[in-house]
Amino acid sequence: MAAHPALDLAAVLVHDPAKTGRDAGELADTGRQLGVHATTDVDAVLAARPRAVVYAASGDLRPDEALADVVRAVRTGAVVVTPALYPLYDWRGAPPEFRDPVLAAVAEGGGSLFASGVDPGWGNDVLPLLVSGLGTTVDAVRCQEIFDYSTYDQEESVRHLVGMGHPMEYAPLMLAPGVPTMVWGGQLRLLARALGVQLDEIREELERRPLDATVTTRTMGEFAAGTQGAVRFEVQGLVDGEPLLVIEHVTRIHADCAPDWPTVPGGGDGAHRVIVEGRPRIEVTVEASDEGENRSAGGNATAVGRLVNAVDWLVDAEPGLYDALDVPLRPAAGRMGRKQR
Repeated sequence: MAAHPALDLAAVLVHDPAKTGRDAGELADTGRQLGVHATTDVDAVLAARPRAVVYAASGDLRPDEALADVVRAVRTGAVVVTPALYPLYDWRGAPPEFRDPVLAAVAEGGGSLFASGVDPGWGNDVLPLLVSGLGTTVDAVRCQEIFDYSTYDQEESVRHLVGMGHPMEYAPLMLAPGVPTMVWGGQLRLLARALGVQLDEIREELERRPLDATVTTRTMGEFAAGTQGAVRFEVQGLVDGEPLLVIEHVTRIHADCAPDWPTVPGGGDGAHRVIVEGRPRIEVTVEASDEGENRSAGGNATAVGRLVNAVDWLVDAEPGLYDALDVPLRPAAGRMGRKQR
């Protein structure tokens, strides 16, 4: 936000009281002071009527609380962007208990909501749709995230949500039946709607592999031999009984685990790839890096960029509930050559 020429940082909310009073630039490691100090006082921040809110708190284990937070901000008239509310990635197909409170808040307060950001949002919606428009025929679309999670500095998620380093009998929440569909199903419905096809159903497939040897990572320590070292799953959108729209994850804690599974073309720690089967066959691979050439950090940064860079467009648009098909991905006008530091 500090790097965007159209945005002014008004406040930073934190949940950890130990961060209260610290400068936002210090918390974000920008290398400079931003003159905005963190606070836990939600009431005071919203009472100041910010024009926009970037809601970055996780909704994985607290979806009801995240929804309540977002609804509260929308009701004040703010534009809200967030990756936290997976069911609202395709709000038209979302359960009423998620959709209706937001629509009511929009009507009451005049705010807006745009939810996107997983894989990293654009990789499962605007990119495959853009690429599909380059061909004559489209037979199937596959969106892949292929990552070595040893570079991912989020131990809680890597170990417990995804299950890396746990015994093979451990049942990680992210891989529980129905959860992948809850997280990624909305993006499949978006693709289907844009491509003009009707999904029969959404189906899940899952494989897990153990580590052959103990590995030690720089950020998260040791992962023992025999524990989960790789996971591969697909969330498939079936059209006429065939999986024509597929979101696939291939995640390892070490490159030697499950070497027969898909890898990043040309090597590397992580990438997002779109494959359009048809005429012609089209394959696009996007690699992003940040924070010392870290691919995981790069992927996260692009997810954030998609959301933050949409704020000024949403401010100018009518109040409402938006998805990735509504909000354009625009050139970085006015930002070329600008540095955050």
